[in-house]
Amino acid sequence: MNLRQLFLQHVAQTSAFPLMLEVETAKGMYLHSKDGKSYLDLIAGIGVSCLGHRHPAIVEAAKAQLDRYLHTLVYGEFVLAPQVQLAELLAKQLPDPLESVYFVNSGTEATEGAMKLAKRYTGRAEIVSCKKAYHGSTQGAASLMWPKDFTQAFHPLLPGIRHIDYNCEWCLQQITERTAAVVVETVQGEWGVRPPGEGYLKKLRHRCSEVGALLIFDEIQAGYGRTGTLFAFEQYGVVPDILLLAKGMGGGMPIGAFVASRDVMLALSDNPILGHITTFGGHPVSCAAGLATLQTLLSTDYIQQVKPKEALFLELLQHPAIREVRSAGLWMAVEMIDFEFIQVVIKRCLEAGLLTDWFLFNDRSLRIAPPLIITEEQIRWACSVILNAIDQTAKARNLTRSDVVR
Repeated sequence: MNLRQLFLQHVAQTSAFPLMLEVETAKGMYLHSKDGKSYLDLIAGIGVSCLGHRHPAIVEAAKAQLDRYLHTLVYGEFVLAPQVQLAELLAKQLPDPLESVYFVNSGTEATEGAMKLAKRYTGRAEIVSCKKAYHGSTQGAASLMWPKDFTQAFHPLLPGIRHIDYNCEWCLQQITERTAAVVVETVQGEWGVRPPGEGYLKKLRHRCSEVGALLIFDEIQAGYGRTGTLFAFEQYGVVPDILLLAKGMGGGMPIGAFVASRDVMLALSDNPILGHITTFGGHPVSCAAGLATLQTLLSTDYIQQVKPKEALFLELLQHPAIREVRSAGLWMAVEMIDFEFIQVVIKRCLEAGLLTDWFLFNDRSLRIAPPLIITEEQIRWACSVILNAIDQTAKARNLTRSDVVR
């Protein structure tokens, strides 16, 4: 059996139609397959490889840590330099009172930890989340998800979850004195990149403070420069009580975190002791890679280049079949006709050497979220491939101009 056959036989499948791209190597903006073909990565491993694949600073930091030590003891017991240095640098970039970092392995674990922290700190049980948001797939994080398309088969999930509409100011009245926390994506991702409306996050902040609920911002996808600032919430003049991070945080290595004030975070260390524990959270190699990632973002102008690169994408992505392009920095949803149309476009792009994707709650939109290092030349090439794929798909379906624009 070849590697592809072994993959299907022994690696658990998450869909009936995996992309089946056999990756041999990866570097910078490109994935290279076993047959020697190169693919420009326009989704960065779903927002993970913010500095591209195998960035030299990240690789060097990980290798150096490999020569020192790997896992030592469960999280929080030993003083490990990579953890301390990353937590310190991260805290320096965040406004008060966000100063205490709890490292985990992934975004969904950050969500789980924050939910427990909010319940413990407030003594309340209800969690409020927004419809069409995605915060992870473990049972607690999945309980925050609505609609139930991806969760119904696993019910019952956690009780005490209330779902409200994102950007709905009237819905904020459903946040009450029973609410422990509101979990919200600063920019909604899987609904197809939906930024907050004017003043919405400030009104959400006010309502949470009014009723004593904690405000949790999920920046698992939106963080680490994706939207044009290190953290998306910087653009809206609102500070959360808890911040969720992951994906781009490790520059390709698995790591996540939830961040709060020291006063709030201490709730996990008492009554009961060890209120939240993790074996591999804050792994030294992942933290070393995370430190190199953050240092690189802070010492280069990649984040400052996000908005001009966004503007170039928006300028080039013009086609009758494109009904709307929603964006938040280098994070875009290119909405077209229907799911079938999008899937064919994705397939044609892949055949041309361009890796793209779609969204969980918006299957009519093409996902664009490249590494921040993408160049102007690469943007122009990628857009030409997308437009060509759209042309070919429309012709194959015998669609007229009126069919695609209605």
